[in-house]
Amino acid sequence: MSQSHRSTNADEKRAPAGRDEVVLVLDFGSQTAQLIARRVREQNVFCQLVRHDLSAERIREIAPQGLILSGGPASVYAEGAPQPDPAIFDLGIPILGICYGMQAVCRAEGSDVSPGESREFGHTTCRIIERDPLLKGLPESSTVWMSHGDQVHGLSEHFVALASTDTCENAAIRHKSKPTYGLQFHPEVTHTEHGSRLIGNFVKEVCGCTGNWKIDSLIEEEIARVRKRVGSSRIICGLSGGVDSSVTAALLFRAVGPQLSCIFVDNGLLRKGEREQVRREFSDHFQTDLHVVDAQRRFLDELAGVTDPQAKRLTIGRLFIEAFRKEAESIPDARFLAQGTLYPDVIESGSSTDGPAATIKSHHNVGGLPAELGFELIEPLRDLFKDEVRRLGLELGLPEELIWRHPFPGPGLAVRCLGEVTEPRLETLREADAILITELRKAGLYQSVQQAFAVLLPLQTVGVMGDARTYEDVIAVRSVDTDNFMTADWSRLPYDLLQRVSTRIINDVRGVNRVVYDVSSKPPATIEWE
Repeated sequence: MSQSHRSTNADEKRAPAGRDEVVLVLDFGSQTAQLIARRVREQNVFCQLVRHDLSAERIREIAPQGLILSGGPASVYAEGAPQPDPAIFDLGIPILGICYGMQAVCRAEGSDVSPGESREFGHTTCRIIERDPLLKGLPESSTVWMSHGDQVHGLSEHFVALASTDTCENAAIRHKSKPTYGLQFHPEVTHTEHGSRLIGNFVKEVCGCTGNWKIDSLIEEEIARVRKRVGSSRIICGLSGGVDSSVTAALLFRAVGPQLSCIFVDNGLLRKGEREQVRREFSDHFQTDLHVVDAQRRFLDELAGVTDPQAKRLTIGRLFIEAFRKEAESIPDARFLAQGTLYPDVIESGSSTDGPAATIKSHHNVGGLPAELGFELIEPLRDLFKDEVRRLGLELGLPEELIWRHPFPGPGLAVRCLGEVTEPRLETLREADAILITELRKAGLYQSVQQAFAVLLPLQTVGVMGDARTYEDVIAVRSVDTDNFMTADWSRLPYDLLQRVSTRIINDVRGVNRVVYDVSSKPPATIEWE
């Protein structure tokens, strides 16, 4: 039972009940494929991510208002490169190809796709050549984000160029007789100046969607779906205390009430006071059947000497399953396992069997559950992004303090403690992280940034404290601004706040003599350091 898939048959068969308008994104392996879906949903049009090779027959059954072909890491002309069903181009459905998707569209109609003179990554200026509904409301020139090595060089007689850049003469194209478009740049990322407007134009001006889908409609749909599937059986929900698992638990509690049991595994890799906070929240607010498993010693013993980031994640995932399985065996009639898996979790885990995406990292709640665990998986948030999950949580009546908690990785502090994970190093990191969050709250900036945390580096530097020379640890502070977590920019925190954070960490956390601030965006960096 592999869960590490990106777009599955289950995704394709989940009928958009109550949704009059649907746009499908055919996933060719882009790391921002789900971000395209999110941009469409911003137009209040439901969007699903499906396999790149979904048949034209199946697409005709779904009857979407439009198709978007995502980017991807392959070259469209390479042997074995993912290709769409060629029959989709004759369905009469509006199509927008993005980057690789554009190249697939153009090549299918006789255009030449070949390597560019140089690979192009980053900002560039795009200029409109010919006006079109796709470009409605856009200025004559604007900044767009390129990320490609190949280009459409020989545009066939079927297409006309709509926009160009200094290095790409066919930055935007349109088919002369079909509602088919292509963009060499990425409108889905925030780096493209008018990207949301572009996607909105495709959805509404080209596809004719009116935008009648709302996030709160998902609650009743999921409740009905869960009740029908679960019947009288019990559901076990793995809790972390974070937003995703909390909203999952609240949604399932609304659906099945006392049939829900929650398991919280204390792996010793938690933030300061987190175990107590989880116990308080889920005993008082939810009044669920909460099982707390103390597995700190087991995790720390097995992580001793492990420094490779992927080895850490795999070790933690394995131990989590073992601890979870043992506790789950004590819960009678448990048939289903619920997880707070989100769209970004799925895409960043990638898959070598279900799609062409490359793996960035492994999440222990995506793909880590073996078939022999004996549960059927329920992932009610799998189609959602973080901001959508928060809106859903507020609709369910969860407290704002819980809803606005910053994300925390499944492997916990282990992937923020670079190098070996030990109790003393974890304590150093835990205290530094608590200081950062406290100062952010005092400054009224906690909800202004989307994720902030401390990282303990695997090196020491020279310092002077008092009249003595020191050789001690370095803490890196990371804070990012993002609306989707697929892309992010570093937060421009006030200098006086950074000074207070640095001073407090160095003064109050024993063994630290230097604090640095991470000014990397995603991409090319990731939000977490490991």
